Amino acid sequence: MNNANKTKGIIALDADGVLLDYHASYAMAWQKAFGVLPAIKDPLAYWPIDRWDVQRLTGTELERFRQCFDEEFWSTIPALPGALEACHLLKEAGYDLVCVSALKEAYRLSRLKNIRDHGFPIDNVIATEHNDTGISPKTKALSNLKPVAFVDDYLPYFRGVPTDIHMALITREPNGTPNTGVELKNVSSLHSDLLEFAKWWINSPPNIK
Repeated sequence: MNNANKTKGIIALDADGVLLDYHASYAMAWQKAFGVLPAIKDPLAYWPIDRWDVQRLTGTELERFRQCFDEEFWSTIPALPGALEACHLLKEAGYDLVCVSALKEAYRLSRLKNIRDHGFPIDNVIATEHNDTGISPKTKALSNLKPVAFVDDYLPYFRGVPTDIHMALITREPNGTPNTGVELKNVSSLHSDLLEFAKWWINSPPNIK
């Protein structure tokens, strides 16, 4: 049965680490700033500064690197393997997809262009800038959006999310991961990547739906 025209609710998706390969773009930004594409130091590192063989920057070199995180950067990040297939599976199963990203509003349209250029069936990006409140910067947007599920790869971004939303954590690279500790009990399910989540969700939907 084709459920393409039957809306079952919204699934909110993070971008970097869920849809897009921020690690790869970090290396390309480094090459743009300093003329050298860094080698991989630890393929299992969660943070890009630990994954790539790069030094920690300060002063003018840090500012030079930061300037590379511009509109071009945010509109050209590669898609993660399986992410496009996952989104099409969820869309065909009857879900509307929205990207909820911890990103400056100034780059929201660049992110949307990036996602659309890859062919993701996502027409809306909600940018939620970082805050110092101790809860997820995505909480307000998710409270308003009321998705049936929220998928992210960063455990702290589930803090304060309404408990009636299914919270799916993408675990990905384990070395140096922040996805550990007592807060894991607050998430609803764990998945290796978005495609694994999509297949699980479609075939064994939780009772909340």
